[in-house]
Amino acid sequence: MQSYYGDLNLSMILAALGSAWGAGVAGMSAIGAWKKAYSLNKAAPFILVAFVGAPLSQTIYGMILRNAIKAAAIPDLATNLLIGGFAGLAMGFSALWQGKNSAKACDALTETGQGFGNYIMVIGIIETVALFIMVFCLTALPKAA
Repeated sequence: MQSYYGDLNLSMILAALGSAWGAGVAGMSAIGAWKKAYSLNKAAPFILVAFVGAPLSQTIYGMILRNAIKAAAIPDLATNLLIGGFAGLAMGFSALWQGKNSAKACDALTETGQGFGNYIMVIGIIETVALFIMVFCLTALPKAA
């Protein structure tokens, strides 16, 4: 069955918007933390880049779901919008909140020099939300004919 609406790309677009926003928030915080470290003649921890990059994976999840939606050839616009749109929105929010938590982690790690493992675990839990969304939506899609 041919899909007329498989090229909407909503899951990828909305997830990518969240990834950009989350990485932007975390990036601004990392730059501020590095500036603070440099002004105090302290070592600036390069590991903050891990926090900045954390929200980017949601774009990949959105692309995987987009490809599955296209392969499922869903002819119904409403179903396509619901699955792609709401899943992309949820993944985007996951990325945004990952970025906000990463921003706090950048500040805390630079100030104390401790806690990287704890911070990355919190960010990983937020990541799990996006993974759950992707997997649950993938299992809800009809199989390609």
